[in-house]
Amino acid sequence: MKNLFLNILFILCSITAFTSCSSDDDSVVVSPPYEQYGVPLANMPQPKDAIIYQVNLRAFSDAGTINGVRERLSHIQSLGVNVIYLMPIYPVGVLNSVGELGSPYSVKDYKAVSTEYGTLEDLRALVEEAHVLDMAVMLDWVANHTSWDNAWINNHPEWYQKDDTGNIIAPPGTGWNDVAQLDFDNSELRTAMIDAMSYWVYNANIDGFRCDFADGVQQSFWSEAILAVRAIKNQDMLMFAEGTRRNHFDVGFDYTFGFRFFDALKKVFSEGEPASSIQNANAEEYSNNYDDDNRIVRYTTNHDVNITDGTPIELFGGKPGSLATFVVAAYMKSVPMIYNGQEIGYTQRLPFFNKTPIDWSTADNDIFTQYQQIIDFRKNSEAIKTGSYNGYSSNAILAFTMKTDNETVLVLSNLTNSNVKYIVPASLSADSWTNAFTEQSVTLNAELTLSPYQYLVLKK
Repeated sequence: MKNLFLNILFILCSITAFTSCSSDDDSVVVSPPYEQYGVPLANMPQPKDAIIYQVNLRAFSDAGTINGVRERLSHIQSLGVNVIYLMPIYPVGVLNSVGELGSPYSVKDYKAVSTEYGTLEDLRALVEEAHVLDMAVMLDWVANHTSWDNAWINNHPEWYQKDDTGNIIAPPGTGWNDVAQLDFDNSELRTAMIDAMSYWVYNANIDGFRCDFADGVQQSFWSEAILAVRAIKNQDMLMFAEGTRRNHFDVGFDYTFGFRFFDALKKVFSEGEPASSIQNANAEEYSNNYDDDNRIVRYTTNHDVNITDGTPIELFGGKPGSLATFVVAAYMKSVPMIYNGQEIGYTQRLPFFNKTPIDWSTADNDIFTQYQQIIDFRKNSEAIKTGSYNGYSSNAILAFTMKTDNETVLVLSNLTNSNVKYIVPASLSADSWTNAFTEQSVTLNAELTLSPYQYLVLKK
């Protein structure tokens, strides 16, 4: 595998100026490759099996450090998670910074751990301990832009996009004035960026990347980068695009992001849209953005919407409604992502420009148990993970099946705060079902009443 990676890097270097691969500038050194630290993850989850847990380091512990995450690895594992996704761990730029500590997405140095979070040794220890617990670790990668005090600004201004007067610009149309827009037409930049990504695979033994604002970066770069990253270790690597383009799958990403699905969920609660509109959003995302071997990552909160829109408790009818929506996001032809704190029913928003530690003592154990239950069934259901989807929703009840040759799962979720009658389709009421969580037999009559925010998961 290392020989393959060497060949890839040789090809990349050969199509750029030779100085881009010289030892004169350590920001672009790619040969010889780094020595591999650690060993491959023996039980690396397959893309279809992933349960992703997003960690905001500044919120996850009082210390706001990598070691603070290590101390609660058993909590994450007990939830049923097998992929930990760390928000950016790199030093943050101070020029034009926002908030108290600046945005972690304003990267000053791609090949360093911020002292705010700890050290490379701390990251290595986290990865090793997660691997022992059969959990992969994914880093957040910010390829589109850097901070204004990243060394590349002075050393390689040609790597950045400029306006008509020759000034480096912020990402156009975003309002992100704390960061500078990179130019992926520059082959030397591509080589340096791939080298920086490879650094973490080699030096921390990480298992993949969540790629921030992937729609903003050229697909040809992602194709090169994913090929290089996947050639390093003798194990599968998970690649997750925070984007919506269908061709993300074509260049090797395992997942894209369910923006449209989340917006549809919100509108059911905030604007009174029918539950069936979520069915439409699901169809729209997959018609534009689907490959039979891949799934879209779905969520009821993440680091962005948590501070701009609210927590799941705020958005989706309190704790009962937040669970009724999560079971939909976790099972409806998707890979689920959980943002730290939502699994305990945490009600406070978590701004990530400063430290806002989660008070874990406020955990709602009933909420946590239901999250565990939902996740555990998904882990053991091939129908949920790989099955074909059919929708049967009404205005109030989101209803769908996931089906393989050997298993059918029926999900019914009342997304209102009222008792609602549901007319069961004849094709579903004719069968005998088992409650997926209690193992009790269930007979569906022609009409079913669900209480406010009640959800049922049946199997046969």
